[in-house]
Amino acid sequence: MERPSLEFNLPDTHEEGKLYVVDSLNNLNKLNVCPAESQHSLDEEETTGGTGGSMAGSNTRNQCLFFITFILTLIITLALVSFVIFLIFQTRNEVDQISSRLLSEKKNIEELKKLNNIILKHLNQSRIKE
Repeated sequence: MERPSLEFNLPDTHEEGKLYVVDSLNNLNKLNVCPAESQHSLDEEETTGGTGGSMAGSNTRNQCLFFITFILTLIITLALVSFVIFLIFQTRNEVDQISSRLLSEKKNIEELKKLNNIILKHLNQSRIKE
């Protein structure tokens, strides 16, 4: 009586690697040779295959993650730009207020100089009279 063998005949992983490389090259060749409208049918063939379905799922997940990251980046950028614009307007308002204060102070200083000159003239005249 023969005992059944408990050993499994595992295929050589090196051979599997060669098959994977050849399959990848064939897919690349199909992409380069086929026109754009037949690309859709190639994509459908890949999604129906055993490993192609999981690759398509991860590709869709990666695209979704990229899209979410892109949207978040746009929102954050928009918020930062809005904040910078707000700061620019706020700074401009402050500068306008300060410049108007400076102009009014300049007018006050000029009026004080005129009064000072008038007082000095009056004092000089009063000294002359004495």
